[in-house]
Amino acid sequence: MRPHEKYRNFYYQTCEEFAPTVLDPAKTALLIIDMQNEFILRDEGEAAVFKQRGEWERWIPFHDRLDELVIPNNKRLLDYFRKNNLTVTYGRIACLRQDGLDRSPVQKSAGWNGMLLPVNSRGAQIIDELAPLPDEIVVNKTTDSVTTGTNYLTLLRFMGIETVVVTGIVTDQCVACTVRGLADEGLHVICVEDACAAGSMELHEAELKIMSVIYCDVMSTDETLALLESSLNH
Repeated sequence: MRPHEKYRNFYYQTCEEFAPTVLDPAKTALLIIDMQNEFILRDEGEAAVFKQRGEWERWIPFHDRLDELVIPNNKRLLDYFRKNNLTVTYGRIACLRQDGLDRSPVQKSAGWNGMLLPVNSRGAQIIDELAPLPDEIVVNKTTDSVTTGTNYLTLLRFMGIETVVVTGIVTDQCVACTVRGLADEGLHVICVEDACAAGSMELHEAELKIMSVIYCDVMSTDETLALLESSLNH
């Protein structure tokens, strides 16, 4: 796929030949990353902490993007996958111990990345708008990447998945780590740019530009749905 000029990075500035993006819907999975109450809701979880610390104002654009664009586009993708009986998966930050001893050092660190989300806590649950159905796979992770320290790659292999459509938060951390992990395992990855968000648009766009072509096809929700539709009808 020819990258959008916005996401054409240094390594591909002089390249004019790109392989077309093709997929088999039956071998394609949707992966929604970290769309959890803790990070998404405006009146509890992280938002409540930001308000208490007096730094809520700088996070409002992030939450506006989530509410106005990211959640609706995730819902569109989710509805399409479900309507067509395609594979739906989730990755979420959730530790198995109440004290979080099983978390990676990154998630035990001080500051924004330090988080304690026991698996059964309210904060760990996927938001209501995107809540998984009983037969949809939810992978719990104590790392940033869905592919590290989990059985996610094994599950994809068992199900015959070749392409993963990645959405969620945050683009420059858990999404990016996962995209790279999937690509390194030989999977074709589509990162849906308007179904992801980072703390700032600067970080979001920079990370997509870094990953474009090398690790994934960066596509919009409309482009992704059109590709799936044309592939289903081929």
